[in-house]
Amino acid sequence: MSALIEIERLTKRFGGFTAVDDVSFTVGRGEVLGFLGPNGAGKSTTMRMLAGFMPPTSGTARICGADVVDQPVAAKRNLGFLPEGAPTYPEMTVTGFLAFAGRIRGFKGSELDDRVAHAMLLTQLEGVRLQPIETLSKGFKRRVGLAQALLHDPPVLVLDEPTDGLDPNQKHEVRALIRRMAPEKAIIISTHILEEVGAVCTRAIIIANGRVVVDAPPSVLEEQGRSLDEVFRRLTLGATAEAA
Repeated sequence: MSALIEIERLTKRFGGFTAVDDVSFTVGRGEVLGFLGPNGAGKSTTMRMLAGFMPPTSGTARICGADVVDQPVAAKRNLGFLPEGAPTYPEMTVTGFLAFAGRIRGFKGSELDDRVAHAMLLTQLEGVRLQPIETLSKGFKRRVGLAQALLHDPPVLVLDEPTDGLDPNQKHEVRALIRRMAPEKAIIISTHILEEVGAVCTRAIIIANGRVVVDAPPSVLEEQGRSLDEVFRRLTLGATAEAA
């Protein structure tokens, strides 16, 4: 299993505060990694550094062998990133925004049209394709963000809270989509929803106070307690107490 995502000793400091502290892991093709932690643990900061949106203080991150700092274009060509909040251009229609994202990726003509149509089909956006994004519900806005991440069919997906704001049916659809894509991709899902990990992830990393406290399959974690929730509380509260 080849590693499509490589993170080595990644660290981010803001003045005297260390948000991410010497984090290392790899993700191979066919893996869906649940990246878990309480609020403020360093999940989103790690994802932003991996996506090249925030420079690390030290350490390296590579996507398909390309360093995200030294080879940002090559790295981002192979990355689909759904950031926290899924920022878009709210005055654009769904179709207009996805076409804009596609043109930035270098697509044009019929290939652009096909990729926009396929991304909307995957995320079930056809019914709102002509609506301005600012008029959509939070759940639909999240799906627009997911559609732009899938537009170029990248081998690596980094999804920060992909089901945030979705109703139960929409969550089921997105999780089913992730499972269908998983064999051909390396996927990281940053989340605090433990149900998500059990539903779609083959592996879980729990981070607390910027450090990795466990890296194991969800089934192994569940063997350590009555539920993932119980294990999560024990590990993260223990790490917080040690840091204090």
